[in-house]
Amino acid sequence: MNGSTVRAHKQSPEHYRELWNRKTALRAIYTDIYRRMIEASVPGSILELGGGSGNFKSFAPGTVSTDITPAQWLDVVCDAQRLPFASASFSNVVMVDVLHHVENPLHGLTEAARILRPGGRLIFCEPAITPLSGAFYRLFHSEPIDMSVDPLSAGTITPGKDPWQSNQAIPTLLVGRFRTKLAKRLPELNPLRVEWFSFLAYPLSGGFRPWSLVPATIANPLLTIEWQMRKLFGRVAAFRLLAVYERSR
Repeated sequence: MNGSTVRAHKQSPEHYRELWNRKTALRAIYTDIYRRMIEASVPGSILELGGGSGNFKSFAPGTVSTDITPAQWLDVVCDAQRLPFASASFSNVVMVDVLHHVENPLHGLTEAARILRPGGRLIFCEPAITPLSGAFYRLFHSEPIDMSVDPLSAGTITPGKDPWQSNQAIPTLLVGRFRTKLAKRLPELNPLRVEWFSFLAYPLSGGFRPWSLVPATIANPLLTIEWQMRKLFGRVAAFRLLAVYERSR
């Protein structure tokens, strides 16, 4: 999946790029996500962490795209926990399906805050763990969910660690139970909003798997309806969360 350093079957970025080109419903789902992320950004430069199969950049030309796994369409190969960029060098930092794969999320968020200019934004879209999605992910998804961890523990970066490991609970914990602790650890990152969305279209699309149960013709109308219903059902049924933070001026 785009942005993942953990992919369901440890396939190459090229494999996921091929699925992207083949699955119309999948493109509709991620196009909807990218559009909302771009709308949430501020004018200026964009750094993408976990560029994966390289799709976001086609929607935001000029984006500097990075990933820990090399691919010909990436600009930089690096670890999100150790970014080779100067402080205050980007207006936006974006991530899609990345944060729940970072070994030490606090390191990654600290680095994102460091390279953001004052008034710049950190925007990430990740799995949301809700009563409905949590049951689905546990039954049908290969990536684990551990809600007992502290995502802000001061761990060390493990040399040679398998980059395919993950914990889908991390983003939900950061914007939920640990939001106050995050505000104390990184007061320069001000939370602007969290949207809990995506109910049927995403799981039924099969994601970056070969199959899909969503006809391409209904993907966009279904996404529109789901977004309109997010305030009613998001916290109990959402499969996705979109978080926006702003760097203190």
